[in-house]
Amino acid sequence: MSIQVYVDGKWYPKDEAKVSVFDHGFLYGDGIFEGIRAYGGRVFRLTEHLDRLYDSAKAIWLEIPLSWKEMEEVVLETLRRSDLRDAYIRLVVSRGKGDLGLDPRKCPRPTVVCIADAISLYPEEVYTKGMRVISVSTRRNPADTLSPQVKSLNYLTSISAKISAVTLGYPEVVMLNKEGYVCEGTGDNIFIVKKGRVITPPVHLGILPGITRAAVMEYARELGYPVEEATFTLYDLYTADECFLTGTAAEIVPVVECDARKIGSGEPGPVTWRLIETFRERTTVEGTPI
Repeated sequence: MSIQVYVDGKWYPKDEAKVSVFDHGFLYGDGIFEGIRAYGGRVFRLTEHLDRLYDSAKAIWLEIPLSWKEMEEVVLETLRRSDLRDAYIRLVVSRGKGDLGLDPRKCPRPTVVCIADAISLYPEEVYTKGMRVISVSTRRNPADTLSPQVKSLNYLTSISAKISAVTLGYPEVVMLNKEGYVCEGTGDNIFIVKKGRVITPPVHLGILPGITRAAVMEYARELGYPVEEATFTLYDLYTADECFLTGTAAEIVPVVECDARKIGSGEPGPVTWRLIETFRERTTVEGTPI
């Protein structure tokens, strides 16, 4: 398999793909991205991912130099050229090459990059036995700084929280907002299950409205579970019947312990299992054909 990376209209072998050191995505994290998945020759919820990409671009005053349909074809053609049917896709649009100042007007054309490769974020054991997590002091950025709905290239807040996780021997953390409400993980949305209700934090708390999050909410409703977007605290997480994380790379990950408190039975719960099974079934039939 020869991975081909798209950079501004051309495809290159992955060892030859490059951008300028004057690119403001590299210099300042000025840009946006999407993480997308392909399963069995279909790209899962590509429409929703591209819609979010263009919304993020608009929010930061970034004019993407490709139309929506052209961007869709870039994603599909990158998969074809790399001969991938199951893959993780990273689509990046940075402000582009400029000078050493901050003024985005000095960057005449954004840089567009599309990478497709295999990914395995966590070992299979995490999905069958569940994950242990901790809460951390690093807070999610409030919406009046940089809107969490913008999937930007600046991930330093998440990286700071991830450092806390790895130095203490945990794969993931729970992040709160400045008021102390549960928000999400470093790169995942979070759900709890209490008395049959599936609950996830609302967007206004400071979370990214995840594509997998939306899919899980849809599937849960189809399965007959009441779904709520509601604020909750660490107390509610500790005393929940079940907990799980969702994300494009992570998919659905059961959480069985937080801050040394066993969640529910301490094993992945029945609601989580049903959602995992449904998600895996649906990803084999839903999506845009490559």
